[in-house]
Amino acid sequence: QGEVMESGGGLVQPEGSLRLSCVASIGGRTIAKMGWFRRPPGKERELVAIITEDGRTTYGDSVKGRATLSKDNAQNTLYLRLDSLKVEDTAVYYCYTRAGASIGPWGEDLWGRGTQVTVST
Repeated sequence: QGEVMESGGGLVQPEGSLRLSCVASIGGRTIAKMGWFRRPPGKERELVAIITEDGRTTYGDSVKGRATLSKDNAQNTLYLRLDSLKVEDTAVYYCYTRAGASIGPWGEDLWGRGTQVTVST
């Protein structure tokens, strides 16, 4: 089994920026996809951004134009930069990794414990 661990987050001011990091420890398996989701208070979990093994990146509608996803393949590390922060960006941010096969039983879905981001003055 593998694990993912997030870092970053905390209290940030509106119009500021944040950078989150996620490291996936998956025992030499490939990363089929890796990304960030978030759960705002009282709402459902939503996609922030995700990148596939072939480099295709998808951003959630609420962060398009403000988010930048980057990945260090050698270190199995994913970075999220989110600019022009809004109060509505307040959420618990979760790192997600699909290790191994992209579909089916030969892959594994891994979630981090989450990191709180609060946008407030």
